[in-house]
Amino acid sequence: MITSTLKKFVGRLFTPAASAGPQRIGRDQHGIDRRNVSRHAVKVCEVLHQQGYEAYIVGGAVRDLILGMEPKDFDVATNATPEEVRALFRRARIIGRRFQLVHVVFGQEIIETSTFRAPANGEQKTDEHGRILSDNVFGTQEQDAARRDFTINALYYDPHTEQVIDYHHGVQDLKKRQIRMIGDPEQRYREDPVRMLRAVRFAAKLNGTIEPGTGKPIQSLADLIENVPASRLFDEMLKLLTCGHAIDCLKQLRDAGLHHGMLPLLDIVLEQPGGRRFIEEALDRTDARVRSGRGVSPSFLFAALLWPQVDSRWKQLLAQGGHTIPALGDAADSVLDEQTEKLAIQRRFSSDMREIWFMQPRFERRQGKTIYRMIEQPRFRAACDFLQLRAAAGEFDSVLAQWWMDLANANDETRAQMIEETANLPREASDAPARKRRRRPRRKPGEGQAGSSAASESPEE
Repeated sequence: MITSTLKKFVGRLFTPAASAGPQRIGRDQHGIDRRNVSRHAVKVCEVLHQQGYEAYIVGGAVRDLILGMEPKDFDVATNATPEEVRALFRRARIIGRRFQLVHVVFGQEIIETSTFRAPANGEQKTDEHGRILSDNVFGTQEQDAARRDFTINALYYDPHTEQVIDYHHGVQDLKKRQIRMIGDPEQRYREDPVRMLRAVRFAAKLNGTIEPGTGKPIQSLADLIENVPASRLFDEMLKLLTCGHAIDCLKQLRDAGLHHGMLPLLDIVLEQPGGRRFIEEALDRTDARVRSGRGVSPSFLFAALLWPQVDSRWKQLLAQGGHTIPALGDAADSVLDEQTEKLAIQRRFSSDMREIWFMQPRFERRQGKTIYRMIEQPRFRAACDFLQLRAAAGEFDSVLAQWWMDLANANDETRAQMIEETANLPREASDAPARKRRRRPRRKPGEGQAGSSAASESPEE
């Protein structure tokens, strides 16, 4: 009896109190400068506060601000329902089925505003693998924090008090650059398999590590990625490739066995010396653009990732006697058809990708009319950038590739001069051998009319 009572007392003494509440971290500790916070996100919080609701900037924006990084976008979490949020803003719309939220629009910026969610309680609609299909059960801020995936994303910033509210020691994990799941990792991955991809992306982006318990189930559950809708998989793939650490992400994806459900051909490409060099060059340049704050075109990025396969199939068709452009078209179609089964590449992206690919053979020819037609193409600059990648990978003459880039950067007067100079170049330097015109056989007197008569007697008539 005494021993049992003593054990209970010791247990209460050394067990953290669940009712202690969240940590409230002041500006002097978290270091967020309010001037770096989106004024539109602050506006959404202020309007909701004025109407008696709670509202906080939440998630990735808070994480990035603490790390001194510039957030790509800002999200708000509130206890107001989607209908109540929409009623308070002139330009606001409710989106989503599985997870309803509100897009509050301010010019070019969209503030994504969600209602506090309750964690999974068994009542949510799921598929046979445990993936949640409907998640619109509202709750408190504490429940919302428990529902979020990783501790570093369960942070709430109050722009009024400038405090960060932390329920799961996320700031501590952030300082350690550690990715740790809230709740049971296996269950959370089954609820949403995309969380496995997010764990890899955050670890690469933060140059951190995945906490052992969080990382352990990933390899055994990797097949669950196959159940994720293609459109959502495309969005997540795009985030992975544009996080500024794409090469590290892909390496970790392969180590965890997660790459098969995303870009099946990518694994084959990375095993080919030529393809690997091109892919790594493309991703290295993409990472550099992202880190310098410049934008990245999804169509250009996927055109680069799939090019080694398109190029390989194109060469096979040419070796079989195919003609240049039709063979390239067939190669592009076959690769895009295979990838579309896994990734919902939007039609506008695939159209741009084809234009970039189809312009590549035309760079081999430098003739006046051909050059002017090239310049008029809407994807000319993107195709020139793509050509630089090919030259860097040893696929194309670097001097000729630089000439095209100089042309793309030149003004109209300089362009005209550069094009005029190509007329004085030797044929082998200005163009591939010109096609010989076929001479018509000279007809003997009297044969012309007979020929005309024969031509008019078509079998179709």
